[in-house]
Amino acid sequence: MTPRCYRWPHAQTARMAAVLGCLLLVSPAPGFAADPITVVGIEEDWELVVASTDSNSAAPQVSCTISPLSHVSSLHAAFELNHQSQPEFVAGGLQLQVWNDAQPLSSRKSPISGVLSTDGEVVRWTQALVLDNGTLTFEITNGTSTTWGNFGGQGYLKASLTTNLESLNGYDPAVSVQNSGVAYAGNRVTTLVLKRVRATLATGEVLEDTEERVVHSHN
Repeated sequence: MTPRCYRWPHAQTARMAAVLGCLLLVSPAPGFAADPITVVGIEEDWELVVASTDSNSAAPQVSCTISPLSHVSSLHAAFELNHQSQPEFVAGGLQLQVWNDAQPLSSRKSPISGVLSTDGEVVRWTQALVLDNGTLTFEITNGTSTTWGNFGGQGYLKASLTTNLESLNGYDPAVSVQNSGVAYAGNRVTTLVLKRVRATLATGEVLEDTEERVVHSHN
């Protein structure tokens, strides 16, 4: 299967263009065998623009997925906004869930449990993956909104587990896009967009893909 490639506009060298333009590399590109690429961190910046809300039905409800692999058939995380489905449904709030295929492993919620109630509200956040010495961490950071204020980065929306993964080279932003969306009341959401993606290498280098990927749009 040919790896899917993505443009990293800030790559400044042939090495970056040839090797880091593809996150699905299973082996180093020709000419770089002595200098393998290892991705150890991923950050996705998301933006949700809400057209209108209905606090009585907790509408709209959004769920966004991130996986360290090119599928969601094993480990992945889901971030739910304005609802919490684990272990049972709760209206409002924010919840980070870790799954192994269809099996829930753990869930973490924000202590701020409000329901979206501001028309035209814009919610922004970052979904992060970090691999460090056999520990895989999912975390929500840099969240801003009218309803929940500043959220993420305090440890409430963070979950770690042991893994045998040696890199995050299998990450694919298309998986995030294909498995994210408005779970309820899509007519109340103007846009849900994956704004940009950053990859951190074991060397400390950071590459950024600024291509915007629209998950949901309603006029």
